[in-house]
Amino acid sequence: MTERLLQYLWNYKVFKHFNFRDTEGNPVELIHSGKWNKDAGPDFLNAKIKTKDLIVAGHIELHVRTSDWIFHNHSRDPNYQNIILHVVYQNDAEIEDLIRKNVPTLELKDHIDINILWKYEKLINGEQFIPCENIFRPDAVPFHFHEANVLKKLDEKSRELEKSLEVYQNNFEAVLFHSLAYSFGLKVNAQIFRMIAESVDFSIINKIRQNELQLEALLFGISGWLDNPKDGQMMIWKREFEFIRKKFSIPPLTFHPKFMRLRPPSFPTIRLSQLANLYHRHQNLFSKIIKANTPDNLYEVFEPVKASEYWDFHFNFGTISKFQPKIISRDFIELIILNTVLPLKYTYHKYHRKEITDEILNLYRNSPAEKNSVTDRWKKLGLKINNALESQSLIYHYKTSCEEKNCLNCSIGFKLLKETSNV
Repeated sequence: MTERLLQYLWNYKVFKHFNFRDTEGNPVELIHSGKWNKDAGPDFLNAKIKTKDLIVAGHIELHVRTSDWIFHNHSRDPNYQNIILHVVYQNDAEIEDLIRKNVPTLELKDHIDINILWKYEKLINGEQFIPCENIFRPDAVPFHFHEANVLKKLDEKSRELEKSLEVYQNNFEAVLFHSLAYSFGLKVNAQIFRMIAESVDFSIINKIRQNELQLEALLFGISGWLDNPKDGQMMIWKREFEFIRKKFSIPPLTFHPKFMRLRPPSFPTIRLSQLANLYHRHQNLFSKIIKANTPDNLYEVFEPVKASEYWDFHFNFGTISKFQPKIISRDFIELIILNTVLPLKYTYHKYHRKEITDEILNLYRNSPAEKNSVTDRWKKLGLKINNALESQSLIYHYKTSCEEKNCLNCSIGFKLLKETSNV
């Protein structure tokens, strides 16, 4: 038993029966068990109980053992002067201060099913994919579980985007460019691509986006790739970059994208060229994304995107390869839509106080599910993953609850812990 688990069981009233009596044998009736306080102070605030024919209101403190009251020095803490009930798992001592104040002690040991303790121990100490893997059942996933998870993720992402909007004076187009650069960088170069995007005022991007050559030259130059040209095309990019840098007084900052652990189609050279092509093709990219209300509308924005002709025969500078147009793949488009476009659409409408929750959730529902190691493991547990709403939900839940073994804040964990049969 842990104090956290005891608080959890008290909050959700997971007991075998409610015929409570204090350690002196007096009946204790819970009128209101209190509000769970996860900050400093008593564990449950503003509770109300009936004991010895009196109704009293105040706070409740929980401990694994009665003696913990002494070890935590609560008698000297003014925050604990309004305690009306001391709840413990095991009563192992008498507390003179509580006896003097007529504060009853309630022992819960006989009110808690031992199977719950067994299950909790198994969850916390397991080394499986998810802590509850050995007792998990697909029907333990609550109704609206996926919607709730995706909305939590969107709210978290929205708070990040709002911070960026604050920095860039509510310039949604600039924040979109930075966010797309992050996505185009994938895990290896995400932060580096974002720094490249943020190192140039977005007004400069807007001014040169009609000229794809110049936009590519700018991104390649900031990446430090044009210092020693290896062929004629690199000479052209270098000339354009030097012209742009002088014209717009761009500071001599250089960032170095990585090639390691990347397949050639995902090399930073290809991704930056594709990013330049995206912004060249769509002079009103932000507007198109905001107006798009179906996955097909969003795919239409990204599907024509490809790296410039030079990259038809190259993956890196100066080394010729077999002809292969470097188009943007459908899987990559789906990744961009789910992780960048939809969170920004959600934030934009939230900023303008427009309700768009149903539309956003439908975009997730109508998009294909992601396929990765996390979704594969969920499938092995018997879950069917039909769309992106479900895959995004399960990936988010795995990262925020399962990896952290945060079972006491998990709706699946709550249901499995509460069901004490069939163990």
